Amino acid sequence: MNLLLTHAYFLFEDPKEQQIMKPYAPLGLLYLSSHLRQQGFDVEIYDSTFGSKKELFDLLQQSPPSTIGIYANLMTRITALDIIACARAAGWNVIVGGPEPANYAEQYLEAGADLVIAGEAELALERLLRCSFDRSRWGDIGGLIYFGPDGHVQRTAPAPLIRDLDAQPWPDRERINIDRYLTTWRSFHGQGSISLITARGCPYKCNWCSHSVYGTTHRRRSPHAVVDEIEWIRERYQPDMLWLADDVFTIHHGWLFEYAAEMQKRNLVIPFECITRADRLNSRVAATLAELKCFRVWIGSESGSQRILDAMQRQVTIEQVRSAVRLCKGHGIQTGMFLMWGYEGEEIEDIEKTIQHAKECQPDVCFTTVSYPIKGTPYYERVASRLVRVGEWNKSTDRDIRIKGRHSRRFYQYADELLKNELRPAADPVITAAARRGLEETRYEVEA
Repeated sequence: MNLLLTHAYFLFEDPKEQQIMKPYAPLGLLYLSSHLRQQGFDVEIYDSTFGSKKELFDLLQQSPPSTIGIYANLMTRITALDIIACARAAGWNVIVGGPEPANYAEQYLEAGADLVIAGEAELALERLLRCSFDRSRWGDIGGLIYFGPDGHVQRTAPAPLIRDLDAQPWPDRERINIDRYLTTWRSFHGQGSISLITARGCPYKCNWCSHSVYGTTHRRRSPHAVVDEIEWIRERYQPDMLWLADDVFTIHHGWLFEYAAEMQKRNLVIPFECITRADRLNSRVAATLAELKCFRVWIGSESGSQRILDAMQRQVTIEQVRSAVRLCKGHGIQTGMFLMWGYEGEEIEDIEKTIQHAKECQPDVCFTTVSYPIKGTPYYERVASRLVRVGEWNKSTDRDIRIKGRHSRRFYQYADELLKNELRPAADPVITAAARRGLEETRYEVEA
């Protein structure tokens, strides 16, 4: 075996995800596997989603040591570090990649990783395997971060990007148990869903959003190639619906219309949900999504205050969001809305505007989060001098970081309570009054 690929997400060790039970296959790892196997390498996958740390650790300790590639993000850091430690102790070469490690490269290297891959990993991994992990040749491979002979961090040129996505093999779904994902979905939700992507990257530059893997590139597969994959997925797995996991599915209207025509030509109809931006929806796009049987569109609204949206560099207006929701509803498409509390400069008046905005939109689903700065983003740099880490780096995540001087967590809990109540068909005036009173009473409480 040349390489073992794994990730650090274990469903049965995550109580919150066990309440949701909507797991999807790790597409990034599956793309790496198919690319490398096409190049002739012997690649195995340990899909941790339905596994356990004990099972993975036993595998590492009992197998002949080789090279392991570990995907990590800001939510799985602690588990990823445990896997690194176990693999290192068992004699494995350790590579880490994904959206977080490049931003904390030195910490991951100190934790035992031999190197970090920054950016798109297919071509970097291919070259690493071709040189048999020979350290003397790492300097010629783009996208690597590692300790040099002098003990200092070395960074090579940026990772090369794959230009022709159509030439890439599809994700290696047959190497893992996709049926278990479908069974889990159907057991808890009555329908089974499978994910796929039609593009890589997002060209927009929202201040809080990380671009550590693809930068601000946007590369798209051809409509014909995407429909080929969907046709195969339907025949092979018979999913009840799809999750089109692009950052902005409707970004290119011409592409969307060609895709719709190809789906119609092949008489392919599979319900799906997707994410988009409000400014990338118009009446024809909404009608096309409805014809394709899109049942839900997720829209990043973030705030009902134009001042805060502008500070985020979202490049959308409140009215565009409301118009997008109306268009979707008018074509029978559900809307999901993402809202973010606590962005830099937000005050109680902005929260009131956000709640009023949500009331006017009346999304079918509404998710909120308290903003957290991701290292490597403009938002992080803006508040860096006021960041307070809760716990040691290797025993916490960036979602645990506090921003000194920002409103307290209790303040945002009242905002959540008020929003949820106001979005009910019949808002309870007692709850509304109590939540507003709570906001007023805690408006001067701040994170220390």
